[in-house]
Amino acid sequence: MSANPEPGIVKTAIVTGAAGGLGLRMSELLSATGHRVIMADVDIEGCRVEAERLSDDGGETEALFLDLADLRSVEEFASRFESKEPVLHLLVNNAGVMCPPMGRTAQGYELQWGVNHLGHFALTGHLLSTLARTPDSRVVTQTSIVHDTADINLDNLDSRVDHDPWKAYKQSKLAVLLFSLELQRRLDHHLLDHPLSVACHPGLVDTGLYRNSRLMRLFLKPFMHGLDAGAAPAMVAATCQDIRGGDLIGPDGWRGFKGAPKKCEPLGRGGDLTLASKVWNISKEMTGIDMDSILEDISVMTSDHIR
Repeated sequence: MSANPEPGIVKTAIVTGAAGGLGLRMSELLSATGHRVIMADVDIEGCRVEAERLSDDGGETEALFLDLADLRSVEEFASRFESKEPVLHLLVNNAGVMCPPMGRTAQGYELQWGVNHLGHFALTGHLLSTLARTPDSRVVTQTSIVHDTADINLDNLDSRVDHDPWKAYKQSKLAVLLFSLELQRRLDHHLLDHPLSVACHPGLVDTGLYRNSRLMRLFLKPFMHGLDAGAAPAMVAATCQDIRGGDLIGPDGWRGFKGAPKKCEPLGRGGDLTLASKVWNISKEMTGIDMDSILEDISVMTSDHIR
């Protein structure tokens, strides 16, 4: 399974976490295939350096500040984008943190839950109307193979009772998978053809994500593959023309650690639609973004346009 972007059409893409690692590699690949790429990151200086490099190589790229740990920053980013961009073909929810020291977002949520999940939930909500009026648009959300052994503690999402950084990370990556699947289910409910909501996971890739887990990085090193292979599932999810909403793309090797990208099934509680609905509703409350009302408004506008 390989990426096959539609030729001759300049598409606008947003990639979060684009200053380095998989986000940067995806930005490079999307730019090389003719996309106009908005590179979003909290490391704005690093992001600007990379965006300028890609522009010097002939790409059309721009760096914008985005702090997923602050819902106000997420809203400001979306407002800045929509003030000058009428369409959005691709939103890649890629950025993430893994096992950092205990910390909280600007709104007081546990950092991994806030950055990996809530920030992207909010970003998608703010940009959903623009995505919906852009034909053939997609939301690609990066989860992790660790969703297979993850669970979500609905009574301790904020780690107020106790904090296990590894469990919190797995919980956040299960949440983003459930969000991707639930978004597609609700798009289907409203008979909306776009955007498509697609999930992917990179397998195991040696990136800065492991900065807080050196022993884990050392142990897993033999099972890892490179940046290009790690970016391949997201590129397939973003550009392959036979992708359907609700698909999950990941490596085809042992335990999904590495290999060529393929369509795969959610593991563990990754296919739990009841849990997905609960996570959706909790995320609405935590972010203050009523995605259901947004979808209803889009559905009404689409119906009025058709009539």
